[in-house]
Amino acid sequence: MCGIVGYIGDKTAKEVIIKGLKRLEYRGYDSAGISTITSDGINTTKTKGKVSKLESAIQKDDHQGGVGIGHTRWATHGAPSDKNAHPHSDASGKFTLVHNGIIENYTVLKQLLADNQIHCETDTDTEVLVQFIGYLYEREKLSFADTVRLALTEVVGAYGIVVLCADEPDTIIAARLGSPLLLGIGENEYFVASDSSPIIEYTRNIVFLDEGEMAIIQPDLYKVINIKENLIVPKDVEEIKYNLEEIEKGGYDHFMLKEINEQAVTIAEAIRGRVNAENNQVMLGGIYDWVQQILDANHIIITACGTSWHASLIGSYILEELLQVPVKVEYASEFRYRETAVNGDTVVICVSQSGETADTLAAIKKAKEKGALTLGIVNAVGSSIARETHCGVYIHAGPEIGVASTKAFTAQVTIFNLIGLLLSEKKGVDAAVLNPIITDLIRLPDLITRVLHDGNSIIPLTEDFMNVGNFLYLGRGYQFPVALEGALKLKEISYIHAEGYPAAEMKHGPIALIDEDMPVVFIVTEKGYDKIVSNIQEVKARGGKIIIITSETNKELENFSDHIIQVPKVNHCLQPILTTIPLQLLAYHMAVLKGCDVDMPRNLAKSVTVE
Repeated sequence: MCGIVGYIGDKTAKEVIIKGLKRLEYRGYDSAGISTITSDGINTTKTKGKVSKLESAIQKDDHQGGVGIGHTRWATHGAPSDKNAHPHSDASGKFTLVHNGIIENYTVLKQLLADNQIHCETDTDTEVLVQFIGYLYEREKLSFADTVRLALTEVVGAYGIVVLCADEPDTIIAARLGSPLLLGIGENEYFVASDSSPIIEYTRNIVFLDEGEMAIIQPDLYKVINIKENLIVPKDVEEIKYNLEEIEKGGYDHFMLKEINEQAVTIAEAIRGRVNAENNQVMLGGIYDWVQQILDANHIIITACGTSWHASLIGSYILEELLQVPVKVEYASEFRYRETAVNGDTVVICVSQSGETADTLAAIKKAKEKGALTLGIVNAVGSSIARETHCGVYIHAGPEIGVASTKAFTAQVTIFNLIGLLLSEKKGVDAAVLNPIITDLIRLPDLITRVLHDGNSIIPLTEDFMNVGNFLYLGRGYQFPVALEGALKLKEISYIHAEGYPAAEMKHGPIALIDEDMPVVFIVTEKGYDKIVSNIQEVKARGGKIIIITSETNKELENFSDHIIQVPKVNHCLQPILTTIPLQLLAYHMAVLKGCDVDMPRNLAKSVTVE
């Protein structure tokens, strides 16, 4: 959520910043703004609404300098408005700041400011922070950098900030605690951003700021210090691996549709170099040195949020079935705050597309404090979760821009299969159990291509149901999490209320909702077939509209259904990958038909980096 872009160099800062903010629109936001250093001080323009509105608000001669910062805001403290948009300035106008995160002790700081006759003009915690910096600057008579560092030692909460000071116009300061920031290193220029998408056009060389670090950036040099100790921290320069084309739409109407259609490629990338087809072996270098410790664990906890939580449920089924060990799945937001039986005999697997999810990062910290081994499953290389966990596996799905996750979900399920296969082989599970999964895993990209080829068959279905107010999704076993994920996708982007349930639980409440206006999506596979057919008959008897996604081919299902969509049959551990894709397409085409903003659904953010 929220986006930050900063620039110092020979280019016109506003051009770099506006373009960068447009690349960050996928993160979700409600307002945008820009500040640049001019000969007269700091010039700021900000507005509620899209970056295009901000661009229109900038006058021809505004923001001509080579130093500036920009922001897209997702409201937390204070409603979306021109006034509450970032950047924010202090009373003197010397300091301007953009901020991702939440300052938890802002009320205490705000009272301190009020006691010193400094009053805030906005409803945001961010203005409190920049006013506090301005207050300390006047009181302590310190340098720009020392003032910011001192202020941050008094702050409680999470932040990724970038600050300008009119008294030191050739310096940008960036700092992070709980909200990601990185530094891009170009030719006689530097960039700051909340992720790499705004800067890949200019440089592939980046430095990740770690927790509690602050970067002091000037035209010809930068240094990174630890905020608490004020000591210089040596940093490695890393390289962005993906290409600019991967964050463009590539001819598709929406990023989400592009990413749905990339899944054959992303699954191939997830298994590339990791499966030896000749001897049916799986290799995962990221956890190689930790395999025995994982196998020796008494129990496994998987923690995640949103779509990653649904992938984790499937992952728990895979690991329990293959390893015969207890596996529990926890929402990270719950795990971090309640008492849990975690100790040195526990493995905690943390799953996140962005690798920056605040609750999941907090769960890692808690698990490590209790002595557990932590394993990350993430997409973003170099992300905080990738660096904070003991070991892990990248899903290699490439940048995912659409807010509603699609290709990351199927790649996460693929990685859980790989982890399960590797650990099972090391544990001595019979090859007769594992080899069929590996065989189907290798076939998976071609089978996904077949599913996608028939994707437009979903469109007539959406035309029939676009005006309904509710959907029910039902599945059994491995398909129950698929039902949850299908319902979430429909809610996220089409704003239709939808619920996912285990099919057998329909009789424990949801059956009361079923009438001729209630479409019910059944995910039907070989496992539990007879039982779920019984559930279908119960819905049909009550006049419900029946949509079936199935790997089974028979007249019985055709006779029961109002719409039926076939997918290829694979091993049950992998089947959720194929049954999920039609549900992604159902949500997508429904949202398009209803005129919704598919890539940036209302109130949602791609990466939830605050609570």
